[in-house]
Amino acid sequence: MVLVSAVRDYVTRMLSDIAGMKVLILDSQTVSIISVAFSQSELLQKEVFLVQTIDSNAKEIMTHLKAVCFLRPSADNIQHLKRILHRPRFGEYHLYFSNILKTSHIQILADADEHEVVQQVQEFYADFVAVGPYHFTLNLPSKHMYLLPTVADPQSMQQICDRIVDGISAVFLALKKRPIIRYQRGSEIAQRVAHDVVRLMYEQESAMFDFRRTEVAPLLLVVDRRDDPVTPLLNQWTYQAMVHELLGIKDNKVDLRGIPRVPKDQQELVLSSEQDAFFKANMYENFGDLGMNIKKMVDEFQLKGKSNQNIQTIEDMAKFVEHYPEYRKMHGNVSKHVTMVTEMSRIVDERKLMSVSQTEQDLACNNAGEAAAFEAVMNQLNNEGLAEVDRLRLVMLYALRYEKENSQHLEQLLNRLASRSSKFKAGLVHTLLKQAGVDKRTGDLYGNRNLFNRARNMARGLKGIENVYTQHQPLIFHTIENIVKGWLRDIDYPVVGSQFQQGRPQDVVIFIVGGSTYEEARTVALHNVANTGTRVFLGGSVILNSNGFLNDLEEVQLAGQMNAV
Repeated sequence: MVLVSAVRDYVTRMLSDIAGMKVLILDSQTVSIISVAFSQSELLQKEVFLVQTIDSNAKEIMTHLKAVCFLRPSADNIQHLKRILHRPRFGEYHLYFSNILKTSHIQILADADEHEVVQQVQEFYADFVAVGPYHFTLNLPSKHMYLLPTVADPQSMQQICDRIVDGISAVFLALKKRPIIRYQRGSEIAQRVAHDVVRLMYEQESAMFDFRRTEVAPLLLVVDRRDDPVTPLLNQWTYQAMVHELLGIKDNKVDLRGIPRVPKDQQELVLSSEQDAFFKANMYENFGDLGMNIKKMVDEFQLKGKSNQNIQTIEDMAKFVEHYPEYRKMHGNVSKHVTMVTEMSRIVDERKLMSVSQTEQDLACNNAGEAAAFEAVMNQLNNEGLAEVDRLRLVMLYALRYEKENSQHLEQLLNRLASRSSKFKAGLVHTLLKQAGVDKRTGDLYGNRNLFNRARNMARGLKGIENVYTQHQPLIFHTIENIVKGWLRDIDYPVVGSQFQQGRPQDVVIFIVGGSTYEEARTVALHNVANTGTRVFLGGSVILNSNGFLNDLEEVQLAGQMNAV
């Protein structure tokens, strides 16, 4: 549980070193960092009786509490602390920052501490949201900015790059490693992030990153979401990815408040592999196997329920009371998973997603030919029961695959889409091609750029597909394979600085500017389970689903229209 463990260790040290009743003061980003690593009951066990945000206007004086502040080292937070220290509400203040603190900020805090309530100032490098052992996100706002040229908004672009550099550097400080850094050729923002990371790790803070060297240095690879626009457009059929696609996951929580007939106690659900053994065992299972496993869990729960009904003696009663918390927890878990799977099944039926997904997978994976693909997509567009967004995604997937092959067919599909959709017009498909079309991409997205990849795809096709709905492999699958085998080409992924990558790295961090997906996280997790000798971590600006990716494209389209006015 590498990344989650790193965050838990930092927070445990923070809270265990300070005896007595505590208040935990967080900012909007560290709230997410803490909430995915610790449950409320765990915080309570560490004598945290109150959690507040740094911008709270509460005025009640509580000198019996000790304030543990865990904050990002931003200028805004320093100003908030300055205000708080001017009129302290708590007896002591212990300041922990999630990243490197500027000397000027330390001076501001020292000057503000007139009442001498600050007991310590430390840096604990948990500046990322560890949603899984090998998967982290930064929850960046304005995530579409990476799609715009730098000149559109230089200040916002700089802020995004700075936050990405902070997140990546914190991961390596937590892992106690300094990597060789490579980036995707052709991506301005990936190149910029890579150069900024090198400047930080090898120049500005070189001493901090001077860890014991391994025989082969770790690798940081910075890539651009636009190199694989297919993965975030696809429907998903494995548990975690499917929940995010159909219901949405934010900081390992699923919000069902807008869905009718969901019981009140099931309206916000926690989906954490750390706290839920069933989810941990099934998060990468396909929807069919998941249904069978949920049925088994329900059957086991019903058996337990029947045994609890058979209480005849004092001993039986004592046994029931002893096991009641476990029984209640099991009841909550069963209800949670049944609620989510029931709602997802309803959406699948309502939107005819099994039929849609089969066409999507054919467009993403198979080489049946352009004519057959055109006919399949046109048939789906003529299907009355399809949601507008599903029609749009099918046309986008066709356009990405066959943009150079038959412009007449693409135009026909765009016209049909426009006639069937009040919301989505052809312009959004053109925006996608402009951003992530074949001329913009570096990697071999469809495995057809060279003889070796075409042969590999053919061999895979001859073996047969175990499940037609999960046959797609994201581009990151082939990227990892190329890293492990030493096939990642310098011309496509240049090394920054004077460092040289020799041999196979034991640790690799792949950061996707623009956002990762849970399908890619599954690919990384399955690679790590296979134990090839190379451990891979995946990070991204956000965690995308198709809705998030389409929203980003709409924002870019809107920005283009405003600039044209």
